[in-house]
Amino acid sequence: MKLTSRLLPFAALCGVLATTAFSAPKISRLTPPSDLFSFGDPNPPVIARFLPDQRFDFQATIQPDAGSFIVGVKFVVDGADVPGSVTLVLATVAGLPVNTVVATLRAYSNPTPGTHNFAVRTTDNKGVSSAASGNFEVVSMGNATGPKIKNIIFMIGDGMGIAHRTAARLVLNGVSQGKALAPLAMDSFPITGLLQTCSLNSIITDSAPGASCYSSGNKNNNNQEGVFPDDTTADFDNPRTELIGEYLARTQGKSLGIVTTADVFDATPAAWGIHTQNRADGTGICDQYLDEATKTANLTVLLGGGRKWFLPSTTAGSARADATDYVLPDELVAGWGVAKGTLDKNRDLLADFQTAGFTYTANNSQLKALPASTTKLLGLYAFSNMNVALDKIDGRRGSGAVVNDYGFPDQPMLDEMTQAALSVLAKNPNGFVLMVEGASIDKQAHNMDSDRWILETIEFDRAIGRAKAFAAANPDTLVVVTADHECAGVNIIGASVVSADSLGQRSLTNSGVTGLRDQVVGTYDLAGFPLYGIMPDGFPATMNPNRKLLIGYAANSDRYEDWLSYPRPLRDSQQPFNNTAPLNGYPNDPTQRDVTGGFFLAGQVPGSSAVHTASDIPISAYGRGAVAFTGTMDNTDVFFKMMSGLLVGTSTTLSER
Repeated sequence: MKLTSRLLPFAALCGVLATTAFSAPKISRLTPPSDLFSFGDPNPPVIARFLPDQRFDFQATIQPDAGSFIVGVKFVVDGADVPGSVTLVLATVAGLPVNTVVATLRAYSNPTPGTHNFAVRTTDNKGVSSAASGNFEVVSMGNATGPKIKNIIFMIGDGMGIAHRTAARLVLNGVSQGKALAPLAMDSFPITGLLQTCSLNSIITDSAPGASCYSSGNKNNNNQEGVFPDDTTADFDNPRTELIGEYLARTQGKSLGIVTTADVFDATPAAWGIHTQNRADGTGICDQYLDEATKTANLTVLLGGGRKWFLPSTTAGSARADATDYVLPDELVAGWGVAKGTLDKNRDLLADFQTAGFTYTANNSQLKALPASTTKLLGLYAFSNMNVALDKIDGRRGSGAVVNDYGFPDQPMLDEMTQAALSVLAKNPNGFVLMVEGASIDKQAHNMDSDRWILETIEFDRAIGRAKAFAAANPDTLVVVTADHECAGVNIIGASVVSADSLGQRSLTNSGVTGLRDQVVGTYDLAGFPLYGIMPDGFPATMNPNRKLLIGYAANSDRYEDWLSYPRPLRDSQQPFNNTAPLNGYPNDPTQRDVTGGFFLAGQVPGSSAVHTASDIPISAYGRGAVAFTGTMDNTDVFFKMMSGLLVGTSTTLSER
């Protein structure tokens, strides 16, 4: 084992005067995380789990005694030294003792299923040693005898809980005498289960670990994706876990596709192709798509918003900045075989993608005209997050005030993006993994904009229909539909008992709690069966029908409510022109809507946004291997169930899963 050292202070390297009593170095963090290290508990659950030969990093934070410094570190697995270079860097997180170091060994893998004990052993310059132990599991892929999965289409309705799905079904298809008139596409999937969603450091996950659990099989801290936490402040040097696209490109030559209605740097899409402890570092995240993911994960399709990260900083609308970029340490570059990166805020990333062979589409017209010969596809349809379905549909129907204000009147719908992605990815004879995100189910639930997230869920379901059709024509395909978490504590409280005209008049006359709650909200039998007329484009003619469906929130901030659709969404702080006209005239938060016409609802949480909850979320599956996804399970289980079906084979009965 080779030991390298860098960035240690000169005084420490020269040594210090000996004292009569020396304390052993303290090991304050050991990665991968485990209950064995944290609590001395060797029993399940094993926190960190990996596929056979899936790569990951070992790391330890070591605090020497005062006046001492660390000179030797080695990692041991099942009693044997791990080969490779261990690199020491000074810890930079505030509050740690002087000379605390972070010791890292990169890109380890283990082919043998089972629980493995590992240890770090360290010695300081005075010859005092210490050790700490943890464990990890290499998950057995089983011995199923059914055919293998070739393609995976993973559909994430960001923030989508059970009530979001129910509301979309009620609006889209209606109910007659207690029976749904038709299912959603996701309702037609034969297998459904429930997922637990806690992150590594909280019962309430955010979208970064809520999505990377599916791409890596492991828990991450909130705000982090594809990495474990560490004790340095650098955003891109954390201990990594090999992601699904990287593993399958390396071992089977498969392609990766990422499709989202969000900015492509956003947490959910990035969790499928990026490694960082800061989901906000858009410059580096988008650079990493090209500089790493196209090579290590065979990233072939990237569609969504986020053009601001691809334009040089001197271009209007650009958000590129050196502060959100990266330069990787040499030991990470060597260990993982990736590009070092550079601070290059003036990079033309859009041109670089095209130089790398990607066909670029800037709007829906160009996407529809995509040449059949396209083998790599980049689409960026807004500066940041794409406009939501309600506003895109209004634009297509000739009332495009919002999409015109944002400057992107010709954006594709999610099902159109999904179809284009599938047409490109299907060209790889080795197969592919495609992640499709309906992003603004979550974003509009945060805003408590019920009509916008309902239409987002309908848009997402239309994309699910495209995925199901592909799987029906290609039966070696698995389609999984789930969320990363639930958002806003959504539920369906009833329906309006008055006409749309009456509801509008009540709002105009500021009838408050008496007129807008007590005389409008129909519960139990008074709710009846709301009916929305659906247009040929597949969306409701209006979100203000008579006897409108009414939504309540259990994780809400303060807001005003009059039950009517908001003509404009809340301001999107991620948009580069958010502070200039016309976008600066949009309402800032839910307390600035319906102030004169609505009634005040005090929030359950502080701030100006509804929040994620710890509620279990549904998962549905269709196609080859779908039978594995029933019951209640941890969100990380999904990764291993998918990979078992892909690597070994599938089961055909529940008893075999």
